[in-house]
Amino acid sequence: MITLVGIIVLAAAAPALAGENVFVEVRPSTIQAGSRVDIRAGCDRNNDRQAEVTSDAFGRVVLRPHDDRSGGDGRSGTGPDRNGDRADSGFLTGAVTVPASTAPGDYPVELRCPNGNRASTVLTVLNMTQPSKGPATGGGGTAGGRGSGSLLLVGGLVTAAVVAGLGLFGSRRRPGSS
Repeated sequence: MITLVGIIVLAAAAPALAGENVFVEVRPSTIQAGSRVDIRAGCDRNNDRQAEVTSDAFGRVVLRPHDDRSGGDGRSGTGPDRNGDRADSGFLTGAVTVPASTAPGDYPVELRCPNGNRASTVLTVLNMTQPSKGPATGGGGTAGGRGSGSLLLVGGLVTAAVVAGLGLFGSRRRPGSS
C-alpha cells in the first residue's frame, strides 16, 4: 500500500518538474503614463544570457541576468540590490519608464528568449491628468464674516440645548406620585 501511494505521488510530481519555466512579468502591472516599470523574466535554462522584451507601451528593453550572490545588482557585480532583497536572483531583469505621452490602454509585453522560447503578459497604462489646484468657485462656507453656515451651527446648538432641557424637565417626578 505504501509503495502504491509513493508511486502515485512521484508520478503526479514528475510533470511539474518537466515543464518549461518561461515567463515575463511587469511590476506594477497597472501604471500611470510616465512611470517606471520593473520587468522580471525567466527563459527556462537560459537565464545566464540576455533576452529581449518589446511592447508598444515602451519599445524594446534588453533584460540581463540578475545574480545577487555577490551582493550586487547583476549588472555591475557590486553594490546593493535595488529592491533590497534576493527575490530576483537567477532571473532576467530590467526596468523602463513608460513615456508620459503613452495613450491609456492594455499593452502586450512580449519576451523573446535566446533559445527561441516566448512568453507574454499585459501592461495596463493609465493616463489621468491631475489638476494643479482646486477650482475657483468663490468663497463658500469658508469665506470671512458670518454666513449661513455660522447661523446653522448656532441654530443647531440652541435646538440641542432646548431638547436636552425638555428631556430633563419631563423626566423629573412630580411630588406626590410614586
